Amino acid sequence: MSESDVIVVGGGNAALCAALAAAERGARVTLLERAPAEQRGGNSFVTAGAFRFPYGGADDIAKLVQDGALSRSGSVEIGRYTGDELLADLQRVTASRTDPDLARTLVSQAFPTMQWLHGKGVQFVLAYDRQAFLVDGRHRFWGGVVVKARGEGPELITTLYRAAQGARVAIQYGARATELRPQAGTLRWLVRATVNDASRDYLAPAVVLACGGFEANPEMRGAHLGPRWKQVKVRGTPHNTGDGIRMGLAAGARPFGDWGGCHAVAWDLNAPGLNEKRLSQTFERDSYPLGVCVNVRGERFVDEGADFRSFTYARHGQEIMRQPRQTAFQIFDQKVASLLKKPYTLPGTSRIDATSWAELAQKAGIEAHTLGRTMAEFNAAVNARPFDPAVKDGKAAAGITPPKSNWAQRLDAPPYLCFPVTCGITFTFGGLKITPCAEVVDAAGQKIRGLYACGELAAGLFYENYPGGSGLMAGAVFGRVAGYEAAASAGHGE
Repeated sequence: MSESDVIVVGGGNAALCAALAAAERGARVTLLERAPAEQRGGNSFVTAGAFRFPYGGADDIAKLVQDGALSRSGSVEIGRYTGDELLADLQRVTASRTDPDLARTLVSQAFPTMQWLHGKGVQFVLAYDRQAFLVDGRHRFWGGVVVKARGEGPELITTLYRAAQGARVAIQYGARATELRPQAGTLRWLVRATVNDASRDYLAPAVVLACGGFEANPEMRGAHLGPRWKQVKVRGTPHNTGDGIRMGLAAGARPFGDWGGCHAVAWDLNAPGLNEKRLSQTFERDSYPLGVCVNVRGERFVDEGADFRSFTYARHGQEIMRQPRQTAFQIFDQKVASLLKKPYTLPGTSRIDATSWAELAQKAGIEAHTLGRTMAEFNAAVNARPFDPAVKDGKAAAGITPPKSNWAQRLDAPPYLCFPVTCGITFTFGGLKITPCAEVVDAAGQKIRGLYACGELAAGLFYENYPGGSGLMAGAVFGRVAGYEAAASAGHGE
């Protein structure tokens, strides 16, 4: 039986932040990572590493990023993104269902947490490839996100593990936690885990659950998201099967959040069902605001330009799931071909080229007559305003259903590029209720002594949708909070 001050269950961004924060306060920390060492890092490993946080301008970003463009007038446009704007974006994309107390904590602690991560060795860069377009000779950032981790998810995880090892966090790989219960007659928790097919017990006064949602569990997906979700492709780790949620509920935690909601994106139709090779952005297809999306019947089904991609991509997969065969086709012409993100150009990408709508329909298996009519109606509805991909340009296709609110250009420059897509699930929104101090709450609203949660299993922030970059940010913020609080619960204050 292994004893420590704090046990962290999980091995991604949130878990590592919790472990680092607890160790910083002097606690002896044990981290249980279900994956083997070569697969460590959870969903965080396969992210693009983007973080959403409030900033006042270039001076704030320069505290995190070394980039000469920040000091050269006219090189970049990053603007500013206030805490009120971040809070408003959270409220807007979640239909005002985000927990206001958790949201305020996220907003107030985001920038200090970015500085803390920087102090732990995480290097940040401007996210030119994901959040900027070159307009009039300058890189214009859009959507409130300007920074990502250098080397994206893989380097973020490598850096945090290096910091954890430097902080003497005891890391046990291949440890699947299976049971969580208070130890009778003591003020400690017992966590039972399976390690190399053997059962092993761990004891500590405080436990942080940070082992993700249930997106890789087909039975739980079917039960909570709906039967058709049982066959969906999984973007991230295959190890997020709801273990932490199940253990937390068994310990008396209150279920909370949007159990029928999830982060789900447009994903290459021919991607594997599980991302076992842990490829980061290879199968991602989120340049859809630059073109149109149709289903196999040749019908558009979504306003591709409703908002910046950062505010629509996480629900776009859900829209695709509602279509016949859970399949859609993103169509672009040569006017925007150079603006498509790098994943569209990678070898093995599912892609169809055609010089006419009839040819495209025949190659893709789309109903030809309807596709031709859809595209004719769309082209006729496009207004004459100038196109600017870095702002909501109001260049719309109006008077059709659905409209396209921004970035609508006539598709009239063949050869046309068509990318068949389906849904890829990232993480689920239902989980355990926590306080702003990351304390797990029971059904009566009381804090469960010594039990904390963070990351994707800590519910209440995201409903129906999600602002891009806020997942890693929330994981880091509440992971850090959970680590500090767990250390204090175990008798290690500031």
